[in-house]
Amino acid sequence: MAGRIPQEFFDQLLGRVDIVEIIHSRVPLRRAGHEFMACCPFHAEKTPSFSVSPRKQFYHCFGCGSHGNAIGFLMAYERLEFLDAVEELAHLAGLDLPETTTSDSASALPTKRLLEWISQADHFFRQQLREHPLRQRAVDYLRQRGLTGQIANTFGIGYAPPGWENLGKALNGAGANSADLIAAGLVSMDEQGRARDRFRDRIIFPIRDRRGRAIGFGGRALDGDTTPKYLNSPETSLFHKGSELYGLYEARTQNRQLPRLLVVEGYMDVVALAQHEISYAVATLGTATTAEHIDRLFRTADDLVFCFDGDRAGRAAAWRALTVALPFLRDGRQAGFLFLPDGEDPDSLVRAEGQAAFARRIQHSTPLADYLFDELRGQGDPNTLAGRARMAELARPLLEKLPEGHFRDLMQERLRKEAQLVNTRLRPPTPTAHLTEDHSLRLARTPVRRLIALLLYRPMLAQQTTVEDLVLPDDNRPGMQLVANLLCALHSNPELTAAALLERHRDTPEGAILERLAAWKPQIPDEEYQFEQEFSDIVATLKRRDDLPDRLPDLLMGRGTARAFSTEEREEILRNLLKAKRSN
Repeated sequence: MAGRIPQEFFDQLLGRVDIVEIIHSRVPLRRAGHEFMACCPFHAEKTPSFSVSPRKQFYHCFGCGSHGNAIGFLMAYERLEFLDAVEELAHLAGLDLPETTTSDSASALPTKRLLEWISQADHFFRQQLREHPLRQRAVDYLRQRGLTGQIANTFGIGYAPPGWENLGKALNGAGANSADLIAAGLVSMDEQGRARDRFRDRIIFPIRDRRGRAIGFGGRALDGDTTPKYLNSPETSLFHKGSELYGLYEARTQNRQLPRLLVVEGYMDVVALAQHEISYAVATLGTATTAEHIDRLFRTADDLVFCFDGDRAGRAAAWRALTVALPFLRDGRQAGFLFLPDGEDPDSLVRAEGQAAFARRIQHSTPLADYLFDELRGQGDPNTLAGRARMAELARPLLEKLPEGHFRDLMQERLRKEAQLVNTRLRPPTPTAHLTEDHSLRLARTPVRRLIALLLYRPMLAQQTTVEDLVLPDDNRPGMQLVANLLCALHSNPELTAAALLERHRDTPEGAILERLAAWKPQIPDEEYQFEQEFSDIVATLKRRDDLPDRLPDLLMGRGTARAFSTEEREEILRNLLKAKRSN
């Protein structure tokens, strides 16, 4: 996010919107008791397993595991970025998005102000390409690369002329000061304390956000001796190189439907491919592929093809992209790899062989599964027992990154065949694709987790206890700090829904745990379930820290509790209780 939206706004927003209305306008729902059901919009099914809870303001599919609040649903269903989904909901709720700033400092620049200076810089660079006396050097370079004026205009390509103060003086004249321009990444200070333009004698490629607003720039040197050849804007409050993708905005605007995205390495590759009617290419900004990149890509299209040079560096970059992409490959998504001939890049190759031939290369790219096992076979000889064991050893941690689903099952079956294994089991995948699992909060339903599940199902239960009464200052029991956070939030704002509580923990390990626990619901009708008594029993159990192992039978046979635990879960509870006993 460019700036921080106050938490109070999210609480108010999620308190106003009705997730049932949001989803029903897109996916027909039918009532089923206290909830609503439908066939899941995120995977193919004939029997409805997609549940929407008006009480929690939360949806969950028991088939594919997708879940979330109203913001998460719009992000998944409409393929929106986080802020776009928030703005859409705010519009429906009749709320104005609060003005954000670029830091928590009282003197911080508003995001709107920074965007204005970057927009003016964008206009300045494009104007220089049309009017500057030295512009012909830049024009000749673009023509040499086979680009037309139309494609240059589509991507907003500009020119930064030679000189140390061209842009700075122009924007100073419009009212900007040096602090503004430094914050925007447009100038830097030299050793004598003078403001100097960051981009000089370079072709300029504006990098746009999801709305098409310039948030940074990439510059390609015109002088062959200038280093670096490509220069990006520095990290700013608006521009984060590890999460942005060049050309994504243009790809979305030029294609009404985007079933596929081609991921390449350079600005010119994206522009040259678009010139040849391959308008669905994007580029990382000189960095390795990150989880943030993969998340954004899969929010836009279900089919990714990564295009790399066929040399050692290209193969290393491809393997990095594969390992990062694995946790995001839920059913319905796919990824492939296209390796180019030696000495070629997408720009040169598409100009040499044309659109049709290059499109065929994309169509016949190597599927991720084939690439993965090809690489593993190169590290372990499948003709020997030791080689097959090595292959299995290397493959297992990779396959364990895959989310649960048919693709994970098929990959496991292929591992059995490739390594000629009789049987192999993978560990469950981590709760989210891009977060480290918090091992102190295990997914087995311990008493603490049971308490959290009850709080999410009925937030009003929080009024039965206090943080001070339940959680001691030195309490290091797994999950108790999360319990304390939930109780504090619900005491200060008793109207919070489960959806609002989840939003407070978005993109955190605790948030991943909460999402899983929010899917819990009683196996008997609410009217028959003794929520208050069970909550009270667990609270009383957690207060008594000195005799934990002795209380296991009481805990498991508490009202409404025994039905929820399997034999494996009871064993896990016993281990946790014994561990807590030893730590006291």
